[in-house]
Amino acid sequence: MNGGLSVRLLICAGGTGGGVYPALAVLERLQGEGSLFEGSNLQAPPSLELLWVGSEGGMEEALVKRQGIPYKSIPAAGVHGVGVRALPRNLFTLARGVLAARRIVRQFQPDVLFFTGGFVTVPMAFAVRRSIPMLMYVPDIEPGMALQYIARFASRIAVTADESRKYFTQSNIVVTGYPLRSDLWVWDRQTANHHFGISGRLPVLLIFGGSRGARSINMTVLKRLHLLLERFEMIHLTGELDWPVVQATIAELPKKLTNNYHAIPYLHEMGAALAAADLVVSRAGASTLGEFPLFGLPAVLVPYPFAWRYQKVNADYLARRGAAIILNDSLLQDELVTTLIVLLENPAKLKAMRAAMFQLSHPRAAEKIAAQLLELAGEK
Repeated sequence: MNGGLSVRLLICAGGTGGGVYPALAVLERLQGEGSLFEGSNLQAPPSLELLWVGSEGGMEEALVKRQGIPYKSIPAAGVHGVGVRALPRNLFTLARGVLAARRIVRQFQPDVLFFTGGFVTVPMAFAVRRSIPMLMYVPDIEPGMALQYIARFASRIAVTADESRKYFTQSNIVVTGYPLRSDLWVWDRQTANHHFGISGRLPVLLIFGGSRGARSINMTVLKRLHLLLERFEMIHLTGELDWPVVQATIAELPKKLTNNYHAIPYLHEMGAALAAADLVVSRAGASTLGEFPLFGLPAVLVPYPFAWRYQKVNADYLARRGAAIILNDSLLQDELVTTLIVLLENPAKLKAMRAAMFQLSHPRAAEKIAAQLLELAGEK
């Protein structure tokens, strides 16, 4: 690829783990950041002019602006599975979004579009159709309804795993893996242990429910906390919602157990938690397909039960390859501690899971997607 290339890139993405973070990882490579860029087929960063389009009131806005990326929002809403009363309002919102998207495209005149998910992608894709090269990235194994819809307009479709091919009729599919931010690579076990103050005397268990936490996982862990802390040193990323309950629980812990418990409502240095852990309990969002394999981290996955099946499909993908064990959310209270203790007492099983998870790693995923974007921009 040519470092002298000048590219006007429009990014359309909503959400966080499944949308914003993968796009930010790709931008790092395009801008020449991260150790993977040097010596790669991206010989020098192109000249980039960026615009990020998100949904009105979307959680992505603050995160994108914090990165210094120009941001505009458009109306967006889902129409699949909504009630009869909400459907007319959502259709009207969608129509407003298409008009707003057309104005943005007319003003910005992008060379290439990059879509990673969220309702916001639909009005933008409909506004553009096939007039501008478009790369669509699918973070989960099964594409969401919005991505399934806009796939017909995509010049190319990048997917996390080959398993995703069966959800598309198109042949323009490239398997890249899940793109990861470069800040994950700076952590190893030694620096991570120092960061958290981990003693190293016990195996390290990471409990993680996503950026907002997972109440059913949190409550199960807190009810069994004494038993777990006798066997594990624990990093517990609780989310803000349950943090007051966690603080009250910590206040009642014996001193000897308190030293084994590293509870945090939110962690920016996610790489530290992943590098320190020997085993993780988490939901099965798209980021698990990239972050856990990078660190070869065996997982007990608890798919979120109150949404479409994306997390279950992700968890099945990892479990079928021997990298994870799946627990039903409704059985957490009865089975979580037993499952963890059985794994702890079976180091051969954990070793096999670790190797299987590591085999699924695609450390150059962001670079591959960046190269696809530059190739499409060059074609235009």
